[in-house]
Amino acid sequence: MSFSARMAWVAHRLALGLRMARPGFLAITAVGCLVGMASAQVAGGVDGARALLTLLLALMLHAAANMLNDHADALNGADAANTQALFPFTGGSRLVQGGVVQAHDMRNVALALLALAVPGGLWLTQQSGPALLLVGLAGMLLGWAYSMPPLALMSRGLGELAVGLAWGLMVVGADYVQRGQFALAPLAAGASYALMIANILIANGFPDAVPDAQVGKRTLVVRLTPERAAGLYLALALLAHGGLAVLVALGVLPTPVLWVLAALPLSLAGGVQLLRHARSPECLRPALVLGIAAAVLHGLGLALGFWLA
Repeated sequence: MSFSARMAWVAHRLALGLRMARPGFLAITAVGCLVGMASAQVAGGVDGARALLTLLLALMLHAAANMLNDHADALNGADAANTQALFPFTGGSRLVQGGVVQAHDMRNVALALLALAVPGGLWLTQQSGPALLLVGLAGMLLGWAYSMPPLALMSRGLGELAVGLAWGLMVVGADYVQRGQFALAPLAAGASYALMIANILIANGFPDAVPDAQVGKRTLVVRLTPERAAGLYLALALLAHGGLAVLVALGVLPTPVLWVLAALPLSLAGGVQLLRHARSPECLRPALVLGIAAAVLHGLGLALGFWLA
């Protein structure tokens, strides 16, 4: 094989790996890390090398979780049954269903990413403190348990909670890497961001509700009915933003963090769309876009608030 042919093969494999990772969703991980780093900056600065490694490891873990999800949904038949998915937001990467890769390829690449993340996580633990090991292990466990049996939390109405907890830990962990100890501010910010990420999962469950129910995936939308799930979405959006306003008033968070309120109209608009088209999944693409945009803007508002503080 010639050099150019080898380079073309490598480029093809890298592009395929990127598609397997579902890169469109990785932005919420980058923003979560940014929030944690910004909160640590208030306490005394950020080490660039540790920050970059934190971001890289977080992206690897998120990509691995996405691949495990594709693997599990290929085995349980959810993605194959999902003919009304709103790609790229729901229904997985569709690479297995399109015959591009096999389900076991998704699992094997995910396991490789998890293995590669371990040395970096251990180095960060050595640099910052032993508690980071617990945070990292909890995040990896949640990413695994969300999709994979025997827990398969996504099928038990606990997937949204698991994902929210994972992204809350991401904020706390990114702060801990820099600060070397736990603090109240990143915990409060992480809880707020976790609610916004959980809402992305709730919204994505609307177009998938029928095929999910057919294969036994009891997501919150399936368990609650779409109308009640839309009400929960609106309640969590109000809690994420209103709770932060209360924490600012109590002095737990700095006043500039109120920039997050710029995301509230997007959340409310998305919730109204879910409520209005709860039984018409083909009309829900704007709601899904609004939910992701609201979460990203919420996280950027948190980060900006900490930097301005």
